Formats: sequence, C-alpha cells, structure tokens
Amino acid sequence: MNTEELKNLLNDALSLEELLVKAEGANVEIIAVSEDFKEMSRVKRQQAVYGPLNPLIADGSIHAVSIKAYTPEDWARDKKLMMP
Repeated sequence: MNTEELKNLLNDALSLEELLVKAEGANVEIIAVSEDFKEMSRVKRQQAVYGPLNPLIADGSIHAVSIKAYTPEDWARDKKLMMP
C-alpha cells in the first residue's frame, strides 16, 4: 500500500486536520493531527490511528508502524521544535 492509499484510508476513518505519512516498504511513519485527540490519552490517540490500519497489519502489508498523534496546539508547538 502506498502513502496516498494510506492517507485516504486514515482521512476517511478519522477527522484529521493534518496528516503526514512516510512509507518505506512495510514500515510506516504517521503524524496525525486532530482536534478529536484533545480529550484522549496518548494511548487512546494511537489506538484511534491504529484502528483503520489493523487489517493491513494483520495481513502483513504493514509490518512496523510509528504513530505520533497530536492536537493542533501540540503539533504547532512540536513542529517549531523540529525545525532547525
């Protein structure tokens, strides 16, 4: 599954304001930003993103997933810290 298909899958399943997906083979890195994450714990945020990916993980299409799930406020702060 390519990055565009993963983006479409996640955007269809979740209400995301911003989504960054990087896929190298069966390894995927995801940054998801949603206001819906505001009331969720860090674990619940990751579970929300994992949900739509579970069939792909089960069938081996995705082997390793790194998920960072942010509220818009958290993302604005962390994005600034990531910039050199």
